Amino acid sequence: MQGTVDGFSYGVVTPLVAYLTACLGGALGLRCTTRSMLVAHSWRPAWLALGSAAIGSGIWTMHFVAMMGFTVKETPIHYDMPMTYASLGLAVAMVGVGIFIVGYRGATGTALFTGGTVTGLGIASMHYLGMAGMHLNGRFEYNTLTVAASVVIAVVAATAALWAAGQVRGFLWSVGASLVMGLAVSGMHYTGMAALSVHLHGTAATPSGTAPASLLAPMLIGPLAFLLLAGVVVMFDPLMVMGKPDGTRVEQKPGVPAADLAPHPDRRPQLSHGRPHVRQPGHRGSRTPQNR
Repeated sequence: MQGTVDGFSYGVVTPLVAYLTACLGGALGLRCTTRSMLVAHSWRPAWLALGSAAIGSGIWTMHFVAMMGFTVKETPIHYDMPMTYASLGLAVAMVGVGIFIVGYRGATGTALFTGGTVTGLGIASMHYLGMAGMHLNGRFEYNTLTVAASVVIAVVAATAALWAAGQVRGFLWSVGASLVMGLAVSGMHYTGMAALSVHLHGTAATPSGTAPASLLAPMLIGPLAFLLLAGVVVMFDPLMVMGKPDGTRVEQKPGVPAADLAPHPDRRPQLSHGRPHVRQPGHRGSRTPQNR
């Protein structure tokens, strides 16, 4: 028997809040990724890890905020807690792999393509693993082409967002990129939901149980608190907000970490035509026969 699916039980409230949550996580994560390209190597892993956690948490929170409005009229829905939290860990881990690739190799060429692909697959994997953690009196079926479209949207969105993070053009640039990223991630979510159909076991019955919002709201407290904490870090780091490198000033190339362009203090002088540079007579500080 076909179940009656309603993905908008609260109207536009859940899609709007979900979109804003995705934008928040994207803005914080992209800003941290940009910051990692403007600091010394010793600080880069910390900024990239914070960015990975922010984007992963934002995407996961966006998904389950949207799922608060998802109901099947003939049956109650329950959530498997371990699998639900596993989807959060998967999102952070795979987004982290993509961000670390771009953070160390630059947001150009093969590194950007690889990082964007891994990050996008992480977003899609989080979505479908989270859906697998839902239990009801029936089974889910997906349209293969629509699922493939949702994965493509996730990969393109992630690649575009990481490219924007690598441009290092200031805070407003990252805000604009996060708005686009939030739209694309939300689009990926609802495209994936459009691929879904529910087939119920047995006859229809009046559902009884706790509403999805009551089940999911307590689970979202931790990730939301983390996003707020990451927002405090952004506000109290003016260099991260403005996108200016600290330490040695170097000519920033879009997509390439500035720390990789700065001269290393232990770097030896360059040789000229294969020989060390030697002061010539007449230069200041040289000793000529007349001065001996």
